[in-house]
Amino acid sequence: MASMAAVLNKTPFLSQQPLTKSPNLDLPITAVSFPSKPRRRRGVVRSGLIAPDGGKLVELIVDEPRRREKKHEATELPHVELTAIDMQWMHVLSEGWASPLGGFMRESEFLQTLHFNSLRLDDGSVVNMSVPIVLAIDDEQKAGIGESKRVALVDSDGNLVAILTDIEIYKHPKEERIARTWGTTAPGLPYVEEAITNAGNWLIGGDLEVLEPVKYNDGLDRFRLSPADLRRELEKRGADAVFAFQLRNPVHNGHALLMTDTRRRLLEMGYKNPILLLHPLGGYTKADDVPLSWRMKQHEKVLEDGVLDPETTVVSIFPSPMHYAGPTEVQWHAKARINAGANFYIVGRDPAGMGHPVEKRDLYDADHGKKVLSMAPGLERLNILPFKVAAYDKTQGKMAFFDPSRPQDFLFISGTKMRTLAKNKENPPDGFMCPGGWQVLVDYYDSLTPAGNGRLPEVIPA
Repeated sequence: MASMAAVLNKTPFLSQQPLTKSPNLDLPITAVSFPSKPRRRRGVVRSGLIAPDGGKLVELIVDEPRRREKKHEATELPHVELTAIDMQWMHVLSEGWASPLGGFMRESEFLQTLHFNSLRLDDGSVVNMSVPIVLAIDDEQKAGIGESKRVALVDSDGNLVAILTDIEIYKHPKEERIARTWGTTAPGLPYVEEAITNAGNWLIGGDLEVLEPVKYNDGLDRFRLSPADLRRELEKRGADAVFAFQLRNPVHNGHALLMTDTRRRLLEMGYKNPILLLHPLGGYTKADDVPLSWRMKQHEKVLEDGVLDPETTVVSIFPSPMHYAGPTEVQWHAKARINAGANFYIVGRDPAGMGHPVEKRDLYDADHGKKVLSMAPGLERLNILPFKVAAYDKTQGKMAFFDPSRPQDFLFISGTKMRTLAKNKENPPDGFMCPGGWQVLVDYYDSLTPAGNGRLPEVIPA
């Protein structure tokens, strides 16, 4: 399987056409628009990877020779236990996905993120930061910390994993955080119920020192490339443009059409070796999403079957948890890929969105994510590539870009329809998804078939 990586960048020269509305609301929409001429310097398309936010990657893992000493120091400090989602955020911070952020947010960083979706640096420049990366503690933990300026962080098994230094403890304004991040305080928001509602009433921020690289030991660590790893891989491949595609769903041939067409157009612009960063989200997702291990197995089949070219594709897991916070969250997804070296970012219909948890409608306007990315502070360097509509062309027997002059020839297969077919072990039309990838989906849903006692079994890793 190809190795894994991603990079983003956005610039004002990229024209953006309005998205065409899809007849089916579950289908991602595509409308890739490119400038008529590539940017050139001395007659050559600009090459080289985009610089990280703040000018350099902030990597927070303690150097190996100092780890024993740091672990000894940590044993003497007050302890704060991390949840699974806290551990995922620690992973994000440790590798520099949130550069130039150097730890869990202090109050000034939290407020800037909440109110401005950005951070102002010491030199006056602005970087995007749209979701709070914070650590909650309760009254008992706060009392246990006392006057200490440092705390040790431990995992659920009590293992020392990090030290937080020069700490600041401040109130956790849950309602304000939820309202500003999601635009609603309606009950039923998955991340809120998982990570905020029952969290402590205080937040603790500070400089982070992670004692060892984060490993999950789930058979997928080889796919978890850090921004530095990705940059090395992209440079090794000679990438002069990197276009990132985030997903939390299986890849069908409509996605593949979009990605291959994007590369073709970048070549037409004058780039010599555009590389695709296929970057599935690997942190927390809601219960009805296909688990990461099954998604990765499906992506592997897509590459094995030649739907995507392994030579021009880098596949890697993005360790962030998923908020389902729409236009607010998609800025985070884009910003993080800049730090991995991507200068183009593909955005679809309703990115990071979900259905309203109470009402029968989408929580966010389907076009707002694309529009917000084109205006977001701190993302000016990123080229935004909106989707065009892809659907199943019955006349060609394959996925193709929708032609509004002959709508009767196209079949829109929604995510709901796709899941229903897989659950019933029925095949989609030939050309919708590679056979190997489809079989993975069928196997996943088959693993959820109720046992004889009527109970759903535990999800089986792929």
